[in-house]
Order: sequence, then C-alpha cells, then structure tokens
Amino acid sequence: MSGVEFAAGWVSGAAGLILGHPIDTVKVRLQTQVGYRNILDCVVKTYRHETFRGFFKGMSFPLLTVAAGNSVMFGVYSNALLYLSGTPLLDRHSSPPSYLHIFTAGGMSGIAQALFLAPVDLVKVRLQNQTHVHNPKAVQPRYRGPIHCAVCILREEGLRGLFRGGMALVLRDTPTLAVYFATYTALCRGLTTEGQEPGPAAVLVAGGLAGTASWALATPMDVVKARLQMDGVKRVEYRGIMDCFLISFRREGARVFLRGLTLNSLRAFPVNAVTFLTYENLLKLLC
Repeated sequence: MSGVEFAAGWVSGAAGLILGHPIDTVKVRLQTQVGYRNILDCVVKTYRHETFRGFFKGMSFPLLTVAAGNSVMFGVYSNALLYLSGTPLLDRHSSPPSYLHIFTAGGMSGIAQALFLAPVDLVKVRLQNQTHVHNPKAVQPRYRGPIHCAVCILREEGLRGLFRGGMALVLRDTPTLAVYFATYTALCRGLTTEGQEPGPAAVLVAGGLAGTASWALATPMDVVKARLQMDGVKRVEYRGIMDCFLISFRREGARVFLRGLTLNSLRAFPVNAVTFLTYENLLKLLC
C-alpha cells in the first residue's frame, strides 16, 4: 500500500482545516444551540463574548488528527481504487477507472475516515459548543482543552461515550465521500481534454463543487450527528439515531435538518478547492 497518498492527504487536510474551521464553529453552534437567530447573530455574539479566538475553539486537536483523518480518506480511497480497478495512480488520467469503482472506493474511504475520526470529532464538537466569555475572572469552561475533554468524557461516559454519534458519522461519510470523489472525477474529466491531466483551475472548480455537493447531501445527518455528540453533556435525551431524528422533527420541523446547510456550502467550496489543489500538486511532487 503506497504511502504517498497518505502523506499528500495529511498536508492537504491541514490546509483545508485551517481555512474552514471558523465557519465550522458557527455551523456547529447553530445546529446544537437555540440561542442564535441566524448566522450573523451567531458570528456577532461569538466575537463579542469570546473575541476572534472563539471561532478557532477545538482546532488544535483536529489540526493534527483531522489532517490524519484526511490522510486516511485519500489513502484508503486511492488504494481501494487501485485494488478495484487495477489502475496505478500515474495511469488514471490515460486509463480512467469506472465510476462504479470510484464510487465504491469513495464509500470505503468514508467508512475508514468515520471510524478513525469519531472520538476526535466528538471532542471538537464539545469544545466548539463552549460559549464562555473570554475573561480571566469569568467562570471557567468545563473542558480546559482537547485532552482534558477526552479524559472527562472517558471518565463520565465510558469508552462508548468517546464514540457517541459515531454511527451517525459513518452514515454521513459513507455516501457523502462516494459522491464526493465521483463528482470530483466527473468534473475534472469534463473540464479537461481527454488523456491530459487537469490544470489548477479545473482542480479548484471540481474540488469546490464536489465539496459543495457532498455537504449538501451530508447536512441532514450532520445535524443528527452533532446533536447525538452533545447528548450526555447534561443528560442523555436521545436513544439513538432514529430517536434523535424523530424528536428533532417533531419539535422543530423538517427545516431543522437543513440547519447549517448555507454555512456548509460556503465553507465547502474554498476548503475542498484548496484541499484538492494541494493534494494533486503534492502527488506530482512526491511521485
């Protein structure tokens, strides 16, 4: 199994994370809290009470681990595609794999990434939802940092608590990454002369649109996942994915499952455009 895809995925994942984390923080708060009227209200209140540092809560831990998760995603995808199609990485433009193979390899990468990132994503969401005022004299937050958060969850909720929302994450990422890689490949092929490698502009457009399409698909399950991950902080309210879905629908209507869609779309285009451009250029450099 080649390690080049894993290395390129790690660096490109870190670049995308830094770019998109502030928007992700606002999205998570809108999905899990009821104290904000809209996106602008959340942005203003976060900045007023926590300064710009509030938008980067929970980023230090994912900066290493989510980058590793991105490494797993690209590495598993590339090697699964090699296994399914028999086409080496350097020959994929001249002898393109079938969309069925791309879709299947993408789904396999989604399962691997979700299993790897479940505890990390949980810690990130818990830290992002801490809305304490940035003032040394104010009441200190429950979690002092990512390690302290993970230890508290393990102590209070057990090992299963670290994987709270994990199945929802698998159900979100498996179809999403299948669509993600298939869309990216289709757009690259459509924007590039047959037999040639896609240029930077084609990669940026294809990566951005693939990210937007996949997050549009992922948003409903992303809402359920985030609520399950926050469940247990004060009390356990949901018995599982379907129970969370039904309670959320009954209380807030169908529109609740589109909460965060605008922010996901705004974040997805630049983040995934940069991620794919970084990934493709690193592959050229390393291969």
